Amino acid sequence: MAQNIVVIGGVALGPKAACRFKRLEPGSTVTMIDQSSLISYGGCGIPYYVSGDVSDAKELCETSFHMLRDPKFFKEVKGVDVQILTKATRIDREKKVVEVENVTTGECAALPYDKLVYATGASPRKLNLPGEDLKGVSYVCNPEDATRIREGISSGVVNKAVIVGAGFIGLEMAEAFADMWGIETSVVEITDQVMPRLVSPALATMAQQHMEEGGVDFYFGESVTAIEGEDGKVARVITSKRTLEADVVIIAAGVIPNSKLAEEAGLACHERGGVIVDEFMRTNDPNIYAGGDCAIVKHLLTGEGAFLPLGSMANRQGRVIGNNLAGRETRFDGVVGSFVVKLFETSLAGTGLSLEAAKAAGYDALSVLLIQLDRAHFYPTKELMTLEMVFEKESRRVLGVQGFGSSGDALVGRINAVAALLKMNPTIDEISNMELAYSPPFSAAMDILNTLGNLADNAILGINQGVGPDGFQELWNQRESGDCYFVDCREKADAEELMKRNPDWHNVPQGEIYNRLDEIPKDKSVVLVCNTGARSYEAQIMLQDKGYENIINIHGGMAAINKYGVKL
Repeated sequence: MAQNIVVIGGVALGPKAACRFKRLEPGSTVTMIDQSSLISYGGCGIPYYVSGDVSDAKELCETSFHMLRDPKFFKEVKGVDVQILTKATRIDREKKVVEVENVTTGECAALPYDKLVYATGASPRKLNLPGEDLKGVSYVCNPEDATRIREGISSGVVNKAVIVGAGFIGLEMAEAFADMWGIETSVVEITDQVMPRLVSPALATMAQQHMEEGGVDFYFGESVTAIEGEDGKVARVITSKRTLEADVVIIAAGVIPNSKLAEEAGLACHERGGVIVDEFMRTNDPNIYAGGDCAIVKHLLTGEGAFLPLGSMANRQGRVIGNNLAGRETRFDGVVGSFVVKLFETSLAGTGLSLEAAKAAGYDALSVLLIQLDRAHFYPTKELMTLEMVFEKESRRVLGVQGFGSSGDALVGRINAVAALLKMNPTIDEISNMELAYSPPFSAAMDILNTLGNLADNAILGINQGVGPDGFQELWNQRESGDCYFVDCREKADAEELMKRNPDWHNVPQGEIYNRLDEIPKDKSVVLVCNTGARSYEAQIMLQDKGYENIINIHGGMAAINKYGVKL
């Protein structure tokens, strides 16, 4: 029997659900409404249009075969009726009607439905600051924002930019300004690191250091109190600690799900916003589905509601909804929280829980950090990759993996491999023995993921006792106390420059340890360092064999220390 489907929202999930349903039920009617004139665009590509990587804003609204996804396209190609500049004002669940208003003419109408899809997305979080409406202050929400920002930069009058927020959009926009346009760029973040709660302080600091090398300045632990202008245009940003001159300001303080209309209709919503759905993407009204950036889904590791506004998520959920509108019973079990963000020629990626998030969720969690080459050591092109694994101590269950490495596919490939397993509650042992495709141009014979699992196993067993680069920083800062003895386990040629600069730096190559035990004190904590942590681990085993008890191996070695920015 033919159905009448109404979709509120035409950006990501709405079009996907509408088109999937029409393929399954060509004889049914689908009406999609959106209050904007722009629909079905790739919002995640906006920073790359601003940077110039994407040459034309129209590309964000086109198919892969260069057809503009406008109402004509949806009608002729997909069989979906689209009403742009049409705002949903009320959902009457009893009558099964959506009341709408044309935002240009004010004309009102009512759209009856058999089933309704709520796909209203999310809106940028506004800070309600003095001066937030000045010319040159922007959010990053749609292609119109992108065009306005890029035109402002292209005019040649933008020399200094301030970005509020060090999350996904904030970092991507910082790269766009500093790298492609050479603009003096500052990022103000209220927390103490980039990508708060998503990655550890160690990985965050590595990413920060890299971006600072690219010309981006960071100001952490500061809140913006006002934005000031001259002649109606932005001129400066006032924070709780300083004043920053600015020709353009980007507010990237996160997004808020557009769930007000759903709340008014009596649909179950989260206390912080967002429509709550079950595994079939249904709301508490069986005739209404919701998904994408306006929905709250289950986090498969915490069991709590999760808000993950990503285009990939919206498209997958849209297909699920399209199936279920047609009577299928397709499930969307939930999310583990996977992400990647490009930072100049590197990237920061992760899946599952960071150590901070795992502890907040009640897990007795630990983490280990590893740096290793992303392919065979003898292959001419190779790069160091940093991975951190979070796991539950008693059960050995893997809770998440985050990493920092090149902007190619190597890092995100490892993250995706773990992401696929997380919903099945893998243990350290399964990562240690994970089967991965091997060839020297692509990986090492013992892949970095396998080694990471081995490192976690050794940490639980107490065989590999150590800290990451942040822990080393604390130890190095306290070296004048004389409580620690720093031993560089590399060969003399690698260590002698540091020994010349630092009397506290000692060199005993790992292969010479048994012959030079008299140089290493037993009454101090012995801090072992090598290039990546492998030889220092061997040195730790050797010293433990000779009765040394207070040994600290630096996970990631000098590679991690340098990426973290420790000054030796």
